[in-house]
Amino acid sequence: MDGYVQISLSELYQQYGEDRTKAILSDFSCPLNHDVEYFLHKRALEFAKQSIAKTHLVFAQYQDQPVLIGYFTLTIKSIFVAKAKVSATCYKKICKFGTYDPDMKGCVIPAPLIAQLGKNFTNGYNKLISGDELLKMACDNIAMFQQMLGGKIVYLECEEKQKLLDFYMDNGFVKFDKRLLDLDETEVMNGKYLIQMLKIIKS
Repeated sequence: MDGYVQISLSELYQQYGEDRTKAILSDFSCPLNHDVEYFLHKRALEFAKQSIAKTHLVFAQYQDQPVLIGYFTLTIKSIFVAKAKVSATCYKKICKFGTYDPDMKGCVIPAPLIAQLGKNFTNGYNKLISGDELLKMACDNIAMFQQMLGGKIVYLECEEKQKLLDFYMDNGFVKFDKRLLDLDETEVMNGKYLIQMLKIIKS
């Protein structure tokens, strides 16, 4: 997208080293979602080093300086989609990318996970990019990956907040299940579970 520069956290680390990289990340704040802020400050770099999940930083020019305006983190996992949890039309489209389990009456599908997505509210930098644009960047990266390796499904997990659900549904995601929070997640998230949502990436 015009006006934005994406760089992986791994590249930033290789170019600037650990201290400078951590200083750049420390400038990120997201009061609306403490998990998004906590992950970037405390876990993203180690996850990148270990290739557990790859974080992509988004920068824009502001007052002639590049500033961090948002980020997203991607990884690969598998999801189970029960036939009864989505529409017949959706299930028919997605089951071709997975393996049907007759006992559980659903499909196991390997799929990229948008593990984190957030804008930087420091100094109002969040106004330099929309949530729709940031989400599209994440989906576009996944689409390029899938062009090489196959697949069409992307999924994410979010707290059960109507504003969040509406945002993702407006961007083509549908609910398919929910997952109980892990013990470490309960420290930075509200509620007891996360809503799982998926989308079919169009070519």
